[in-house]
Amino acid sequence: MRIRIAIVYHSGYGHTARQADAVRAGVEQVGNTEALLMTVEEAPRRWDDLAQAQAIIFGAPTYVAGASAAFKAFQEATSNAVMSRGFAWKDKIAAGFTNSGSRAGDKLATLIQLALFAAQHGMHWINLALPPGNCSTTGSETDLNRLGFFLGAGAQSNTDEGPDVAPPEADLATARHLGQRVAEATHQFARGRVA
Repeated sequence: MRIRIAIVYHSGYGHTARQADAVRAGVEQVGNTEALLMTVEEAPRRWDDLAQAQAIIFGAPTYVAGASAAFKAFQEATSNAVMSRGFAWKDKIAAGFTNSGSRAGDKLATLIQLALFAAQHGMHWINLALPPGNCSTTGSETDLNRLGFFLGAGAQSNTDEGPDVAPPEADLATARHLGQRVAEATHQFARGRVA
């Protein structure tokens, strides 16, 4: 059974786009899975593609303790375009990721916002399922989930570095882990529906 997973994201400076591409790579590590990467600017022209996806992974930078205004505009656009179609995303798999300039940066607020958005559409949220990394004397900056988020993948990009070097590889590996986990869960869910 072939599965399609959409990744819908906004990126203000390119860092979150790099994270989105890592999520895509993780999705594509699972056989019989197609990743559909699109920006929030493209999404309003692709509602049908999103309707056909079995899962949607949402990504936004964290600006001022929440998702960016461009991502919020996408969220609000789904009210008429998706909800008016009779709960069209109900029972799809969902997950999320975010990036900010500081290590914590109130990224949890953005992940909660993304999870609530998915819940309003009747979607099933998939968490990161990784223990926090880099939280002991034996930990390091190269650990998966080095920032210690559970709800989704968090990344940190130094504000004076471009997307060619930030976020760091550990955060990109965490994003790939999220993509792979969502793909595996979506396959499990799809097989359960068939059974």
